[in-house]
Order: sequence, then structure tokens, then C-alpha cells
Amino acid sequence: MTDTPKLSANEGIKERSRYLRGTIGEGLRRSETGSLVADDTQLTKFHGIYQQDDRDLRPERRRKKMEPAYSFMARVRIPGGVLTSAQWLVMDRIASDFANGSIRLTTRQAIQFHGIIKTNLARSIATINEALLDTLAACGDVNRNVMSAANPFESPAHAEAWKLAGRIAGHLAPRTRAYHEIWIDGEKVHDGASEATIEDDEEPIYGRTYLPRKFKIVVAVPPVNDVDLYAHDLGFAAVVEGGRVVGYNVTVGGGMGMTHGEPTTYPRLADGLGFCTPEQAVDVAEKVVTVQRDFGDRADRKQARLKYTIDRRGLDWFRTEVEARLGYRLGEARPLAFERTGDRFGWTKGADGLWHLCLYIANGRVAGEMRTGLRRLAESHDGGFVLTPNQNLIVTRVSGGRKRLVETLLREHGLLGELTGLRRNAMACVALPSCGLALAESERYLPDLVTELEAAIERAGLAGDEIVVRMTGCPNGCARPYLAEIGFVGRSPGVYDIFLGAAFDGSRPNRLYKAKVPQAEIAGLLGPIIEAYGRERRAGERFGDFVIRTGVIPAPTGAPAEYHEPVAA
Repeated sequence: MTDTPKLSANEGIKERSRYLRGTIGEGLRRSETGSLVADDTQLTKFHGIYQQDDRDLRPERRRKKMEPAYSFMARVRIPGGVLTSAQWLVMDRIASDFANGSIRLTTRQAIQFHGIIKTNLARSIATINEALLDTLAACGDVNRNVMSAANPFESPAHAEAWKLAGRIAGHLAPRTRAYHEIWIDGEKVHDGASEATIEDDEEPIYGRTYLPRKFKIVVAVPPVNDVDLYAHDLGFAAVVEGGRVVGYNVTVGGGMGMTHGEPTTYPRLADGLGFCTPEQAVDVAEKVVTVQRDFGDRADRKQARLKYTIDRRGLDWFRTEVEARLGYRLGEARPLAFERTGDRFGWTKGADGLWHLCLYIANGRVAGEMRTGLRRLAESHDGGFVLTPNQNLIVTRVSGGRKRLVETLLREHGLLGELTGLRRNAMACVALPSCGLALAESERYLPDLVTELEAAIERAGLAGDEIVVRMTGCPNGCARPYLAEIGFVGRSPGVYDIFLGAAFDGSRPNRLYKAKVPQAEIAGLLGPIIEAYGRERRAGERFGDFVIRTGVIPAPTGAPAEYHEPVAA
């Protein structure tokens, strides 16, 4: 007789939740505490909300025998990252009225608000919904915000990618009415993506216990891989012929997270599954999700992502199972190639004849003078905004006659200026003080580290050269550090693992170069490598390729051990 593995605690919480209701409503009314009970903090994730506390204040409050300084992070789900100017102004108002005064652009084309106290939480979510946006399924064991190639106004192919992202997001959204009952007082509000809320409490795609773990989907438009196609559970790469999308190459099994010291956990790049037509794409997304629903590990959450399901059972098995549910076979993947992962800054002219300006937003944090400038722009801007997959912001649909006015306003507020290629391609997760998983600083530290590394960049004559550098405060990989040419992953306060060697186009992972490096030693360790790159690189050679060619690291293969066993002693 085979023993059935005991399900994880989260499975029981979901089973008992009455389709994600739990006791959230009652908890919101409890005035004696700023927190929710433990089970409800798991359920609120499905509603796009994380309970957090200020870790900077923990020691003092503990000494004073005070409750932690609880607050909540709310994540706005924005398929493809597209906002109108009116919606941006609502986000700006929420930052002032309910949050900590800042707007955080995420690595998944979403917006996060930090510092919302419990008594303001329902009003915050209601205000978001009034702007025809929502937070439903921005977190939790469901498909999360669907990313697409930034800026649907760039070309017809980009427009199709954005539309597909919206269709997938709507089709895979949870159907429970719990979200509207709790946050909108039972009122049905259109979410801007699809009619995702129905009257009956049933989940035809997810079932009562939803997915074993989170699920992430992207739509890419080659040759730009700004969404990091291979980092996600499911990807669609547009195949464009004659300016028209004729279908999508489908990829499965990517995922960035791992756990320090546990070699059975590892980042993984996605595999090619096949090709589908535009009409088949939503169906393919549903069937891939349902296979993971039925076969993902519900006993061990560290093994619950799709990447582990595919590694256990094999890609051929997975394709056969998906095709059986589809009722047809996927086609052979078409040839395609990527050139880069980052954003293209400055002005570009779109297929609509209008101009679009990509702005650098340091680690996605919009606050202070920068926020004022964007508010002023939104108040007079007929176009809109697009959040990029790299935490930056595109001002869209600017007429040629208004370009200079837009530039003048943005420059006045510090939103335009000269930056090194290293800084333009730097990205960090939030980490401390709000993230409960953070082991080290990230957002607050990376700008200073980049400044240190820029000294070597200047000596090497590389100020204009792009090098992808990313940092996370823990190994979960929210800023996709394992696809960075230089990646930093927090181990403990002030200590980081350093990863080197990813491909500039996102098609090759990096590997662990040196473990547990104190931050005071990082610039001294990497500076000579950067300077050697400036002296010895070949024409057109990227930094990630250089460190492999010159033997700084062996060529990464993506083998699990390469993320746990350092090359350098």
C-alpha cells in the first residue's frame, strides 16, 4: 500500500476558505489589532494583498512589548501594464490618501502600494476598482498578472500581444464572488479585462483549491525579450510574418525561485512546447494551467511550481497531456531570435504615428519630485502610460508638437538625464523593510552598489555599454537575478551570492560565481573583471559572453548544482 503524502497546510486553508472568503470580512472589522489571522493572510494573497510589517521597527516595538507595525501591500493587476492618464491620477491619489506616498512599479507590469493600514484597506481596493482596475489574482496560487511586450502602440504585433495578454488574464481570473463581496460590498464592477466575475461560486478552471502554487504567463514580441520569456511558467512568443502575428511559439516550465542550501530547488529556464495559432492561444493557456492543477505537487510547496512538475514527469509527457486536453496537436516551433531583454529608452515612433517616451525609474519607485512630475504630466496628457517589465515607464501617444513640452516638464522634475548603461539595466526587488522574506537589502542598496561599480565602468570606458545587473534580497528571484549578466542574491544582512554569465538576450541563465560575499568586497571583486572586459572584449561581445570566453566561469548549462556550488572559492 502506497502512503499518500500529507498535503501542505495551504491546501487545507484553501479547501476551507469558501472560495477565498475565509474570515477576512470579520478580520477587517476587528479594531483591536492591525493584523489579520494567519489563515486569512494566506487568502488575502488571492485578493492581491500581502500583510507586512516594518522590519526596521521590529526591535524597538518588541522591546516596548508593542504589536509589530502592521500594514498591507496591495498589488494592482494590469495586464500588459497599460494605463490611461486618468487611471494614473487615481493611482497617484491612492499613494497619498492610503499608502506610504509612493507608487511601486513591479517587474510584472503591475503597481504595488505599500504601507496601507488595515482601516484603509477596503477603501483602497474600492478606489482601485472605481478606476476600472483590480487587485484580484495579483498574488496567490493562481495565474497572476499577464505580461506582454511593452507598448501596444509600437506595432500591430505589439497590439496583438497586449490583446492576448488581456484575454488570457480574463479567462484565467478566479470566478468567486468573494472579492466583490469583501471589497466592493457585493457590487459587480467591470475589471477592464473581461467579465471575470460570475454569479455562481464555482471555479471551472481552478476548482476549490486553485493551483498548487503561483503561475506566471508572458507574451513576447521578438526580437525584444523585455518580458524575459524563459523565466516564466508559460510563454507565448509572437511569430510575425508580413507585419502580422501568424501564431505563437509556446514555452513552459520557467521559474526563478529557489531556496539557499536546498539543491532540490533551483531556477529553471522554460522549454519549447510547440506552436499554436492566435485563435488557439487562450485554449492552450487554459489546458497548460489545468495540467499543472492536476499534477503539481500539493504536499511540498517548494516543489509545487510547474518547472518541477515537468522535470519529474518529462516534457514529452507534459506535451502529450496538454494535447490530449486540447484535442489537437501543437505545431512545430518556428525559428525566432531575441536581441536583448531590457527596455529601449528615449523616444520611439509608433505605428499610430505618435511618439512614445521610455523613462528610467530607479527600481520602479515613483516618489517625491518624480511623482509630482508624472502627476503634472497626467493632468494634461491625452495619451497614457505603460509599465514595462523592467520597472520603467513609457509615456505613450505624444504628438510631435508636444514632444518638447513633455521633455521640458519631465526634465524639470528629474525624470530625464544621462545614465550609464549599467544603471539603465539595473533592477531590484523591494526587500527590506517591508518584505517578510528578505534576507538582505535590495532596492535600498542596489543604487549605491551601482555607483561603486560605475567607477570601474568609467575606468574601462564602458559608460555607454549596457550590462544587465539585478538584485534580490532573497533567492525567490522576483527581479529575475538568475537571468542577469551580473546577479546578486541576498544571503544575510550585507552578504550576497554573486551570479555571472547570463545571455544579454535572456536565452541563457547565469551560474553561481562566488557565495556569501560581504557587500564591502563586491566592488573590489567585480571591478577587475569589468576593467578586463573593457580592455579585452571582442567586437560586439556582451559581458555575459566575455566572462565565459575568458574562463571567469564555465559556460552555464542550467544544471541545478550550478546555482548552489560556487565557481570561485
